[in-house]
Amino acid sequence: MAVVSPEKFPDPALDLLVPSREGEARAVLAGGCFWCVEAVYKQLDGVTAVTSGYAGGTAESADYRTVSSGRTEHAEAVEVRFDPERVSYGQLLKVFFSIAHDPTTEDRQGPDVGKQYRSAIFYANEEQRRVADAYIAQLNAAKVFDAPIVTEVVPLHRFYEAEEYHQDYAERNPLQPYILFNARPKVEKVRKYLADRVKVR
Repeated sequence: MAVVSPEKFPDPALDLLVPSREGEARAVLAGGCFWCVEAVYKQLDGVTAVTSGYAGGTAESADYRTVSSGRTEHAEAVEVRFDPERVSYGQLLKVFFSIAHDPTTEDRQGPDVGKQYRSAIFYANEEQRRVADAYIAQLNAAKVFDAPIVTEVVPLHRFYEAEEYHQDYAERNPLQPYILFNARPKVEKVRKYLADRVKVR
């Protein structure tokens, strides 16, 4: 896939506007190794928490060793909790497609291969499903990528939090080679292209 600059991505034509009375909202997204996806979203203003975990399978198989076998229905995923008054669901999806991962590769992200690394949006309600389906159709129609988007849009039955040592992994291990080569470039893209949306620390 040709590398697409995030600045060339359109805003979602259909977005989800949540009334302020709803309070915190959440999105569950799978885009390869959860360390990298978590590192991307943790930087964004309006995101209140990001948790690495598993989605798509059962409680019995929701552990790293089992999921890593590639023989479960789980995908490595992140739960993004956010303030919809500060960042919209559609804007989170824009980051998902433009920076967090490559949505045109099936069961693979970079060096990681297997069903557990598939691209997926786990929607919590019909409104999220409509926004996700519409944005994928919008990106395909605009030919933003030179290959079709293979992202699954499937209902979220349950999100299982991953083991403690996976949480904040990229932040705690910035010099680990995998993080340097895979997560850090995505973090730098956020800081370059979304500088006005990065949290002030």
